[in-house]
Order: sequence, then structure tokens, then C-alpha cells
Amino acid sequence: MLNKFVPEDFIVPQKLETEIFRLRMLTTDDVEKDYEAVMSSREHLLTLADEDNEYAWPREHMTIEENLEDLQRHQNEFLERTAFAYTVMSLDEKICLGCVYINQSEKKNFDAEVYLWARLSEIENGLEEILFETVKKWIKENWPFKNVIYPGR
Repeated sequence: MLNKFVPEDFIVPQKLETEIFRLRMLTTDDVEKDYEAVMSSREHLLTLADEDNEYAWPREHMTIEENLEDLQRHQNEFLERTAFAYTVMSLDEKICLGCVYINQSEKKNFDAEVYLWARLSEIENGLEEILFETVKKWIKENWPFKNVIYPGR
């Protein structure tokens, strides 16, 4: 079992908003928009997977019910302060543009691992790179981590 992820007195950021997108806690209420973003970006998401990982996510025929289970787990982890999953939403909240996952690292010398992705339709617009640079700065300035790794980046 991993140690406490963030200090008890740390106030977890509830959102991050830019001119392009809003990050906020991923919840079960996001299931339809999240599912559509995940499944429409499946090929891209598979390219981001850890090569050592046998678990290919998302599966080709993943159901919305399975996605709901994932979102419930992410929501519970956030509320328990053991991991933090943020949805990346358009400012009008109509479209899920991606996700950011902040997890405790099991790798020596790192205290957090941050994974992120942008939906396939937004890659050409440079959203994933903008998201990465924005999140990297946000983590450095607003989170209590000393050594963060961004697998796949």
C-alpha cells in the first residue's frame, strides 16, 4: 500500500480554467461525454499506453456501463485523496476534450505520475501539447509534489 498521497492540510484544487478549457473533478455525471471522448479517441489512447502494460484501455467494445464503473472509481479516489482524475471540458461544458490523472508513483524517486490525453479530434489543433504545458505549470505551482513524472511525455 502506498503512503498518504497529499498532506492532510493540502487543499486540493477544484478546477483550472484557461481560455480554451476547464479542468474539474471527473464524476459519474460525466459518463456520456467522457465515454464519447474516450471511444472516439480510442486509437490515440492506445498509442499512449505503457508498453509494459498488458491492459489495453479502452477495449474495442467497452460499454458505457464499464466506463461508469471507471468514473465511479476515479470519483471515489478523488474524494478519498488517493488519486485525482480531472475531466478536460470545453468552457461551455458541452464536450469532453480529454482527461488528466494525477496518481501516486510507485517509481523510486518520484512522488507523482501525471497522465493526460486530449481527444483525437483536437490533436491537430495542438490541444494535447497545450494541455501538457498548462498542467505541468499547474502541478509545479499548486501541488505539493517535489518529483513528478509524466509517462509518455
